[in-house]
Amino acid sequence: MGLLAARRAFDIVGSLLLGSLTGLGGGVVRDLIIGVTPTPFTQPVYLVPPVAAALLVYFFARRVQRFPRTLLVFDAGGLALFCTTGAVTALAAGMNPVSAALLGVTTGVGGGLLRDVVANRDPQLFNPRDIYAVPALLGAALITALWELSLFNAVTELCVAAVVFTLRVLSLHFRWRVPHAARSRHGARPGKT
Repeated sequence: MGLLAARRAFDIVGSLLLGSLTGLGGGVVRDLIIGVTPTPFTQPVYLVPPVAAALLVYFFARRVQRFPRTLLVFDAGGLALFCTTGAVTALAAGMNPVSAALLGVTTGVGGGLLRDVVANRDPQLFNPRDIYAVPALLGAALITALWELSLFNAVTELCVAAVVFTLRVLSLHFRWRVPHAARSRHGARPGKT
C-alpha cells in the first residue's frame, strides 16, 4: 500500500491516504452498499493498522522494499481475512447469497482497486499475470455456501481463510494466471478494428 506512495514520491498525506484506501476502502464500499455507517467511522480503532503500516513504509521504505515476498505473504493474509469477513458481514446484514459473495470479493480487492485508481496507475486487479481476485471469489463463495447450509462457524471460517491464503501464496509461487480472452481471427490489437 505505502510502497506505491514511496515509489511515486508522495508526501506523508498521500502515503496516509493510499494506505487508508488500501486497508479500508473495500470495507467502506461494502458498508455503504449494505446501508450502514462504515466501520472505521463507528470504531476508529480500525484506522490504526493501515495508518501504522503507511507510516512504517513512509519512514522505512528502503528497508521494507528489501522483503517483497514477505509483503506478498502479508497481503495474502489480508485478502483471506477481508474476503471472508466481508461476506459474513454482508450475510449478517441480510444480503442474499450472490450479493454477499460479491461484497466479500469487494471487501477483499476493493481497497487495492481504489488505491490504484487514485494513484493513476493500471489497477493490479486487472494484471493478466495474476489471479488476485480468484482466491477472494472462491473464499467469499465458500463462506456464503457454508452460511446457507448452516455449517458456518468460527472453525469453518478459519478453514476457508486458510484455503484463500494458501491458494494466493501458491498462485504467486507458481505464477498461475487466468487464461486470456480469445483473440479475434484477424489478430486485431485491442482497441483497433
